[in-house]
Amino acid sequence: MPHRSNKSVTKHPQETIAFHDDPPAAKSGLILSVNAGSSSLKISLYRLTESFRNAYDPSPTSDPVQLLLTSNVTSISSPPASFSFSVSDSASASLTLAPNTQAKKQPVDSIKDHATAFSHFLDYLKSQANIGREQIVHVCHRVVHGGDYFEPVVINQESYQHIERLSDLAPLHNGAALSVMKACITALPQANSIAYFDTSFHRSIPPAIASYAIDQTIAKKKGLKKYGFHGLSYAFIVREVGRFLQRDQSTLNLIVLHLGSGASVCCIRSGKSLDTSMGLTPLNGLPGATRSGAIDPSLIFHYTNKAARMSHDRSQAVEVHVTMAEDILNKRSGWKSLTGTTEFGEVVNGMKAYDEKVVAGEQPGENTCEAKCKLAYDLFKDRILNYVGSYYLKLQGQVDALVFSGGIGERSVELRHDIIKGMACLGFGIDEEGNKSADDVGGVVVEITSGEEKDESSKRVLVCRTDEQLEMARQTALQKKFWIPDDANKPGVEIKANKELAQEVQVQA
Repeated sequence: MPHRSNKSVTKHPQETIAFHDDPPAAKSGLILSVNAGSSSLKISLYRLTESFRNAYDPSPTSDPVQLLLTSNVTSISSPPASFSFSVSDSASASLTLAPNTQAKKQPVDSIKDHATAFSHFLDYLKSQANIGREQIVHVCHRVVHGGDYFEPVVINQESYQHIERLSDLAPLHNGAALSVMKACITALPQANSIAYFDTSFHRSIPPAIASYAIDQTIAKKKGLKKYGFHGLSYAFIVREVGRFLQRDQSTLNLIVLHLGSGASVCCIRSGKSLDTSMGLTPLNGLPGATRSGAIDPSLIFHYTNKAARMSHDRSQAVEVHVTMAEDILNKRSGWKSLTGTTEFGEVVNGMKAYDEKVVAGEQPGENTCEAKCKLAYDLFKDRILNYVGSYYLKLQGQVDALVFSGGIGERSVELRHDIIKGMACLGFGIDEEGNKSADDVGGVVVEITSGEEKDESSKRVLVCRTDEQLEMARQTALQKKFWIPDDANKPGVEIKANKELAQEVQVQA
């Protein structure tokens, strides 16, 4: 892939994105990790640790980067947006902070989209933490769909347009990521914008699992196959679970549940992805807050037909465009369509209220809020167990651990309990008290395996606090091509021109 040159992409007649030649950076520079959701923006700022800067030797037990601060912007599409800003305890002493630096869910009327959200963050960073834009040397962007890009890429004209073309396959995320990339390139012209793809982790999936039973000539021409998603999260989890179990990650067989408003399951054999529930797009697999998950492909035609039932009468048919199908299945389905809420915590509360009424001898009607939440909860649990059972067989029962992660996986005591209860026949057990108190236990990985099951040969049950921003920053730190060599400033060493260095720092697609 060519390095970033002084070229531009014209999006609209009056909108041009200018790309720049960027050299490798000094190790004193900062790394910004950006995770753009459909209506949110998560940002983390890191610096290389002193020991890593001096030795450039990654330790198996520590990260090469130190977290300085985090920021979170929510409700971007339904103003007023909410802005949060928090400085890491370990870094506060080394930063020049203004009084009352922390911000928690402050309403900000000036935030209208992802670009203005990013601009607000940069202004706040300067005014409250005295960190200027010129100190940021690399910006890492989480991109949900990378297509056939299997490695991180520096954003240039070609890679930007490639990601833009893939937006149709990840409509809830790729567009937001592109908006932030554009804002970064404009606001931080001296920094490398680097795209990290959720699909990269799944490049190890075998053809027989990744392929669909359709004409392969057409499939290969159009790239129609299973790609898989949440890859940055899974890469982080495999490494952290390996550390926790004191095992080389290449020896690990795991079933990992990344459960959030977007949810997936991954079957990991020898530290690599063997299969995952999402497919060509994030729509397949488990249901989510607004996604349907796996359905019969013909359902959408029945769903939109004007007749009370499916009819081949052309007068009753509705022409279903891709955009209509995507809108229904991506944005108007999931547990929101079943219950009216996207908050899984509310679904759990409704389910518990239903069960309490049944125990008391009542039978809530199917149209009650409690019954709707019960259906949504049981449906989600059922679909998770479908994948877990399948992946257990694919690993031939050789499973080192079942791992819960993501916002729901890390916080829902009830769902963890019910999933492990459903897996008791496979030899999994859960520590009830440990499960209830997992939130109060420090560390990245928390074990909730039942006491009688916990030994070196047992099937462990773990909770992993995944961190996609840290995973991107870590990978950036470990790429020597992104940093000026230590001996570049030593006497007698020729320092190459920026453009020549930029050619060396390019990341091949």
